Amino acid sequence: MFLSTEHWSLLGTRSMTWSEVMSRITIYLTVVSAFLVVLVLTVQRTGFGTAFHVMAIGFAAAALVMGSLTAVRVDLASREDADLIRAMNRLRAAYVELAPELAPYLTTGTTDDAAGLMQTYTLGTRRHLVLHIIGSTTFFLTTVNAIVAGTLGALIASASGGGPTAMTLAGVLTGGAYVGVHLEIGRRLFTPPDRTSSRRSPSSPSRRTGPDQAPTG
Repeated sequence: MFLSTEHWSLLGTRSMTWSEVMSRITIYLTVVSAFLVVLVLTVQRTGFGTAFHVMAIGFAAAALVMGSLTAVRVDLASREDADLIRAMNRLRAAYVELAPELAPYLTTGTTDDAAGLMQTYTLGTRRHLVLHIIGSTTFFLTTVNAIVAGTLGALIASASGGGPTAMTLAGVLTGGAYVGVHLEIGRRLFTPPDRTSSRRSPSSPSRRTGPDQAPTG
């Protein structure tokens, strides 16, 4: 009973976390859409003049700030989600210890290391792992923010008197730089100095550790 209560508590926390994240993404995309509508109305009124460039650069910069903050929250939520899944895997390990006959019927993982985490994420099959990554919320938001960053770079190049080549080059470089920085932030977030000491039920029995015991392998 205590294990099932803890399990449902973790599931509830996971659900609330992603509900909040999706709400923030919806707000961000709504604001970006509103910026585009305002820019269209501005072009119809004043054309592609100074007013348009000032507003477009300001809106793109504001959208990029909002998108970056949203992306940071998504990264943190993904990290929290991984920790919640590890915790639920530990509970499944306890279920199997209490009733070993249940093991063949579990699709998700029962270990709290990387292998157990991926088994739960992919429901036992990794055939579509690449599609799983490409279709993730993090990848989607990074793509949107990279487009916004590239647009901002192109707008600044245009306002500085650059031609189509300079605008294209500035947009590609700015968008690529944003993706590189975001990937580095994600790498640092998901690979802290040492998390092996917190493994309680790793896949290999020889590396089984307690909460306060360092791995021996």
